[in-house]
Formats: sequence, structure tokens, C-alpha cells
Amino acid sequence: MPATRTPAQLTAVAARPLVSVVVPCFDEAAVIGETHRRLRAVLRGLPECEYEVVYVDDGSRDGTWDRLTALAAADARVRLVRLTRNFGHQPAVLAGLREAAGDAVVTIDADLQDPPGLIADMVERWRAGWPVVSARRTGREGESRFKTGTAHVFYRLLAAVADHPVKLDTGDFRLLDREVVRTLTLLPESELYLRGSVCWAGFPETSLEYGRGPRLAGRTKYTLRKMAGLSRRGLLACSSAPARVPAAVGLAWLGGTAVTSAVRRRPLPLAAWTFGCEAVLLGVLGEYLLLVHREVRGRPPYVVRQRWAAGVPAPAELTAAGMAGPREAWTAGSPR
Repeated sequence: MPATRTPAQLTAVAARPLVSVVVPCFDEAAVIGETHRRLRAVLRGLPECEYEVVYVDDGSRDGTWDRLTALAAADARVRLVRLTRNFGHQPAVLAGLREAAGDAVVTIDADLQDPPGLIADMVERWRAGWPVVSARRTGREGESRFKTGTAHVFYRLLAAVADHPVKLDTGDFRLLDREVVRTLTLLPESELYLRGSVCWAGFPETSLEYGRGPRLAGRTKYTLRKMAGLSRRGLLACSSAPARVPAAVGLAWLGGTAVTSAVRRRPLPLAAWTFGCEAVLLGVLGEYLLLVHREVRGRPPYVVRQRWAAGVPAPAELTAAGMAGPREAWTAGSPR
């Protein structure tokens, strides 16, 4: 069932709401012009809505920023955020969420594998009362069997061990109501896994299904290493199971060893099994210690180098609106 809106929310939805689209970019110079053309065509067709597009340059090295500044100079509805380096997809999306001013905020990748045309259906569901409208992938055209297979296994593994319900086959292509965005941007942790955080927040959610297409141009920037890192982040953020697995394995092994020793009537060498158990245990503990270490350091998930709004570079000053105390991002050159 859709959520019940407050009077203020109903007024915003009824009186030409602002729809923000957040687009993280990393080395997308070859496709960004076509991406903006398709987004603008869809957004102009939204009934009784204003719109803005927030591009986040996540440390591109191929001229993406030059293409983006040209778009911003020609279109006052384009806003830009430039990060000092490549911080990763999740921090870039978070930067866009914090920058967006919309009553509803859509997040979509720049490579056009996710169809911009689905945004109109998302907005329609949102105006009907749904605070979260996600997009579930029913196919992955142009992706290798390895990537498709590992993604299929990962989502189901995560859903099985997560401490809260997790949507299957759902990435970061979704629409979020302003209240949901406010909740996410105020979360204190720096290692956010936004897909899991949306599910954790527990707002009513509906889904649209679509087939993911191939990239329009260029190559995927999501290497095997980045995929593994995102999977690790997701498991640690959404589930306490990894911390409990070593204890369960250890107890099971001790029980099995006791039974085997009783049957064989002689003890097994300790070295045959203790080293493996200890290595697994230390590895899991190391991951959690590293996560705690990153949180204790208090570093923000990204650093902003430059902002553009209405075709003009914004002054390099700290912007704390919508950010959470010690986890806020700072602009390069500004005091902490």
C-alpha cells in the first residue's frame, strides 16, 4: 500500500513538484551528451513537474568534466559536483543525493544501461503515494555470463543472510521521496551501501521491472575488484552473519573432530584443522576491524573539488546542508 502523505507533502506533489535526477559519472565523455539528451526528453514530458539534473564527476580523466560544464553552460537546470578523485560509485551517488533539491530524487547511471524512459513511470508511482520506487532487472543484455551469474548468486546470498529484507536484482536505479533522501543523508556511517540502506530504512516500496540494455559506448568501469568491493561492503553493511560464521564453523568442526576421533579411536593432528579455522576467523575479524577503523577516523566518504549551478562555478565553500555532523563532505581547501 502507498504511504499516507502529510499535508505539506501533498501540497508539494500537487503544486509542480521538483524532480531531481542524480547521475554519477566516471570517464563517461563518450556517452554523457546522449545521456543528457535522453534525460531531458523524458523530464520535459513529465506532467506538471519541474526538474533538475545533478551530475557528479567521480574523478574522471577523459574529458567528462569539460563535457559536463558545456552542458551546464547551455542548460540552467543542470547542476554539477566535481569530486577531487575517484571515490567510488556509492560515495558519488551519496554526493548527488546531498546536492539534489527535489521533492523526489531519481538515481541513474550515465551509461544508459538503465532506460531513462522508466523515470516517467517512477514519478507516476511516487505521485500515487509511494516513497520508494525501485527498478528490478529481469535481464542483463550485453553483460558476460560471469557477471550475470555472480550478480544472481550475490543478491540471493545477501537476501538469505541480511538482517532485514533486501530486494532481489535491484541496483541503484530508483526514485526516492525527499523524506527518504533526508533519512539516508543523515546516516552517520561513512561506508554506506545505499541499496541496503534504503531497505533498512523501511519506507513503503514498489517496484518496476525492466530489461537492462548494453552500454551505449565505452567499457564498463566496474572491474572485478570493484564488484568484489561492493559485495564486501553490502555483506558487512546488511548482515551480521559473517561475524557469526567462524564460531559456527569452529563448533561444527570441533563436533566433527570429536566424532571422528571416537570412531577412529585416536585423535586427529591439531594442525590438520586448526590453521584453516584460525585463518578464516582472523580474516573475518580483520574485515570488521578495518570497518571500525574507517568509521573511527571520521573521514567523509568524498571530498568536493568544485560545484556548478545555473552554468556558473559555485564558490568553494563548505556546504553542510543535509549532511550528518562529522561525516559531512568538505570542499577542498576549506577548513575542517
